[in-house]
Amino acid sequence: MAQQRVEQRRRALFRPRWLLLTAITAMFVAALITNGLATSQVGIDAAGAAPERGSTAVPDEIRDGGPVIDLTEGRVSSLSPAPRSVALTFDDGPDPEWTPQVLAVLAKHRVPGTFFVLGSRVARYPDLARAIAASGSEIGLHTFTHPDLSLIRPRRVDQEIATTQLAVAGATGRISYLVRPPYSSTADAVDDSSFAVLRRLGAAGYVTALVDSDTEDWTRPGVDAIADAVRSAAERGGIVLLHDAGGDRSQTVAALDRVIPELQAAGVTFTTVTGAVGLPPADSAAGPAPRAVGTVMMGAVATARAVADVLEVCLLVTGVLVLARLLVMSGVAIGHARRRRRTGPLPPWPDPVSVVVPAHNESRTIAATVRSLVAGTHPVEVIVVDDGSTDGTADVVRALGLPGVRVVRQPNAGKPAALNTGIAAASHEIVIMVDGDTVFERTSVAWLAARFADPEVGAVAGNARVADRRSLIARWQHIEYVIGFNIDRRVQDRWQAITTVPGAIGAYRRSVLGRVGGVSEDTLAEDTDLTIAIGRAGWRIVYEPDARAWTDAPSRFPQLWRQRYRWSYGVMQSLWKHRHAVVEPGRSGRIGRRGLVVTGLFQIVLPLAAPMIDVYLVYGLVFLDPLRTAAWWGAALLVQWTAGVIAFRLDREPLRDLWLLPLQQLVYRQLMYAVLVQSVLTALAGTRMSWQKVPRAGRFSAAPDSTALTGSPGGGS
Repeated sequence: MAQQRVEQRRRALFRPRWLLLTAITAMFVAALITNGLATSQVGIDAAGAAPERGSTAVPDEIRDGGPVIDLTEGRVSSLSPAPRSVALTFDDGPDPEWTPQVLAVLAKHRVPGTFFVLGSRVARYPDLARAIAASGSEIGLHTFTHPDLSLIRPRRVDQEIATTQLAVAGATGRISYLVRPPYSSTADAVDDSSFAVLRRLGAAGYVTALVDSDTEDWTRPGVDAIADAVRSAAERGGIVLLHDAGGDRSQTVAALDRVIPELQAAGVTFTTVTGAVGLPPADSAAGPAPRAVGTVMMGAVATARAVADVLEVCLLVTGVLVLARLLVMSGVAIGHARRRRRTGPLPPWPDPVSVVVPAHNESRTIAATVRSLVAGTHPVEVIVVDDGSTDGTADVVRALGLPGVRVVRQPNAGKPAALNTGIAAASHEIVIMVDGDTVFERTSVAWLAARFADPEVGAVAGNARVADRRSLIARWQHIEYVIGFNIDRRVQDRWQAITTVPGAIGAYRRSVLGRVGGVSEDTLAEDTDLTIAIGRAGWRIVYEPDARAWTDAPSRFPQLWRQRYRWSYGVMQSLWKHRHAVVEPGRSGRIGRRGLVVTGLFQIVLPLAAPMIDVYLVYGLVFLDPLRTAAWWGAALLVQWTAGVIAFRLDREPLRDLWLLPLQQLVYRQLMYAVLVQSVLTALAGTRMSWQKVPRAGRFSAAPDSTALTGSPGGGS
């Protein structure tokens, strides 16, 4: 048997819809990683560099030589600019704001520059790379993601340079042999680790360009300080480090516009790095293969950026909807509670009521269910419909010997059929439907029945609670029941658009049930289907929070998966079945336009999009500013926690379980997403899903002692 279940699970994993979903997910993740690499927030060259280390392996001619180091083809040489010649170099670009301004200043004064570009930014802004090349300036390589090359594995060093080369080739049709490692400075700062990197670059044919003068423009020292650093290099000839990205570069642009004409008038020559030291131009035409691969890279990055843009838009819309839902629903729920407190006591329902309990193999829980119903303050007849049980459920009920309890047996036909059998056997106008794994408080029946004093009320939804909260998964469900289900019903009650009277605790007029044809077998969410049908028939459906029932919720993930899979699929079936209610007039249209639209939006569409919040959390922590990302997520969590406090207070629940809310968002919510995705795929595939029985543990540790419960229908929360 166990082997058979394993085989069934294995076959399920390879169903076409799951393979398609896996492929789409993989492509989506790949696109985000690609975009993350291309848009990651890059640090400045003075930050994040490794501390100084020994330099015993660095030759004197390198340490005491010029800023351009040639270790190609076995050479060990360094080159210095000619006197009164200056090479202006710009790191970390291209940048859409500052690179064009730098190019404009250079063009204004007819001088070239050397731009050490990041491959990630070239891939994102290929037009700017082309503009640099077209301006007559020189392009050098500054790696793809700006790591300290002395701290990463040699293989990654090769990848950083190669991918940057491909990006440049794809964007400009050119390749370059000039490299500047991130966090490098002057030649006398080269240590053993960084020299090993330079040797590796040289072996691959690259010449390294360090600097003579660092303007430290990234610190925004002022226009005068930047200009002075350029002047000092000009006196002896030198390579000057500036930046065209990584922050506000307005001081850099202003300093260039001031100092270039001044030094030109003094006879200083501005040239490229290779021109300053007498080397051939750094860039040359790329071959067909690098250009082709680089073009593909540009396309991949553009596609990835488009995916990220869509993600950001969806994230914004989803975030606004989630927060708006929490704020609006919390406010409406508070108003609902205040309105109930202003309402005077309701008159008790004068007649007994019938309670129908459909049961299939509920021997573990049925005794507790029946005892709680009989112990109530309102007179009842209890009809237990044994739907083909094989575990002695009917015998357990009969053995109780309780007055007013009947057992009706039928061959297994499903829950809707069992409910209809019970309705047909009921003796009273008010029929309460209760699951066989649920216990009532003593006053719950009275609270439900009292609402039918309003002749327009056709059904009443009760307040379902999780009965056993000792396991982590049960406590997560407890949070979901209080913050989600019960708050939603308060809001829907205020808007007169309740779409689900829960199967665990719901009351109906028997005459209304007859008019809508009883409980339908068309969907797997028979409670939602029935509720919408009653609303479309013109009857009011209300929520009674003081009618509390404690249900034996699933205690393991496989059980929870099966239950929620059925719920999600059944709700979608019900919404589709009653879709025409959206355009119908009167109360039918009200439940359609309010209830169905809100249910579809917040139970299907929004949960399908909500994972983007978690995806973007991971994306932001890895590729964006992690502190800012964590702060935004924390703020959103605070709003949810505040809504949770409101919901728990309204339901008079202790707040101790709310500390699990962050973990619920990170773990439990992902399971619910997966369940919903499976339900949507099943619906799109047109698959007919069968009823799935979830085994119960029969524990009601959180339920109050029914003998201690007192109270009467009337005002309250």
